[in-house]
Amino acid sequence: PLPPSDSLFMTFEPLEIALRNLHFYAHHGVLPQEREVGAHFTLNLWLTVEEAEAAINEDRLEGTISYADVYAMAQEEMQTPSQLLEHVAGRILHRLFNTYPRLVEATCELSKDNPPTGAKCDGCAVTLTAHR
Repeated sequence: PLPPSDSLFMTFEPLEIALRNLHFYAHHGVLPQEREVGAHFTLNLWLTVEEAEAAINEDRLEGTISYADVYAMAQEEMQTPSQLLEHVAGRILHRLFNTYPRLVEATCELSKDNPPTGAKCDGCAVTLTAHR
């Protein structure tokens, strides 16, 4: 643990956690072929956690959110086919807020890496933010 005198000179803002460029192969899309064949997706998550002092000052997992657990939840939600990326992003955020009571804000950016638009692009994405 950090010495108590260190905390006399500062206070911590809520903890920000980022999971960047998580790659999945999944079956989301409006067109039947998209749901049958599948595609590559990239997911970015930003999580804001209040009361993270146990992690910061005492090196305890109870004060934060496990990256591995968040990834496992996102992976499960990505395996449930949906027509819309908005629906997948919403499911991921609902699950995170239902699991972590100290989560106060989360942003989910979900991109289909090679969408069937006919355009040459790196992907099409939706970004959804939720607050407690």
